[in-house]
Amino acid sequence: MTRLTLSALLLATAAPAFAEGELNLYSSRHYDTDERLYSDFEDMTGITINRIEGNADELVARMEAEGRNSPADILLTVDTSRLERAKDVGILQAVDSDILEDRIPANLQDSDNQWFGFSQRARVIFFDKADVSNPPSSYLDLADPAYEGMICIRSSTNTYNQTLLASIIENHGEDVARMWAEGVVANMARAPQGGDTDQLRGIVSGECEISVSNSYYFSRAIRKDIDGLSDSIDMVGLQWPSQGAEGAHMNLSGAGVAANAPNRDNAVAFLEYLASDQAQQYFSAGNDEYPAVEGVVLSEEVASLGEFQADDVDLSAVAKQLPLALTIFNDVGWE
Repeated sequence: MTRLTLSALLLATAAPAFAEGELNLYSSRHYDTDERLYSDFEDMTGITINRIEGNADELVARMEAEGRNSPADILLTVDTSRLERAKDVGILQAVDSDILEDRIPANLQDSDNQWFGFSQRARVIFFDKADVSNPPSSYLDLADPAYEGMICIRSSTNTYNQTLLASIIENHGEDVARMWAEGVVANMARAPQGGDTDQLRGIVSGECEISVSNSYYFSRAIRKDIDGLSDSIDMVGLQWPSQGAEGAHMNLSGAGVAANAPNRDNAVAFLEYLASDQAQQYFSAGNDEYPAVEGVVLSEEVASLGEFQADDVDLSAVAKQLPLALTIFNDVGWE
């Protein structure tokens, strides 16, 4: 099969499909809104997507166990840590695509072209507007003793926190990162528990005055009713971290072509489709994320959060700091 290109895909009309075959997608994205991404690709190409969904770690282990016999064409998952783990165990392959190189910023893709980021989530500081007049202005400020007993944050097993700490190591060095982790543990209002939405609910319930969460959980509570949060969303303030310094940490949702992909051409075409304006806009409109491609229009709810400076650190370099991040978490007793 001749390899499909994004330009060919976007010229597709209601005429008979010019592509055919299947795409076996292993995905840990659990959002119902992604259905539109898949159906649009199928309509444009005539390629049928067969999905296997599950926990990211389970999917990585499954692909590794399947080896050369794996039917997987694409691994689609969230966070740099999981994408790097997939690369490390050898279940991805390099992709040479001018379209991906042109559209996906260099800091949002693997240095060996084995994975590419297609949407972003900012790791943001939130606070109780009534009780906190001087919220932390940076990630490092979260360790300030002035905030003792005030912070809700997830556990050290959470991939978002692992990548955040890895980015602090990359940006500031190991010693600063270790002191930061120790300081945050000392400032926790409660033992780490729950997901990102639960950290925001902690502010509403009064369990804590400050929390850390991904931006799209907050945007989602603006757009739709989230139990225990949306009715009181006006009491929660947002602080973009580290503006004027490294900027807000961005974690990824991304994908790579499986090492033994039986439908490799279709897999590359799917990655190129995810980089199209159409798909990029849907990441924002459908799931309140930030597009990876610069200049793509944001949804109303995402745009309402305002402009900010994002950290442009190379996430491939950040991924290499993940083992040290896990060691630090263990050493400081971050549950």
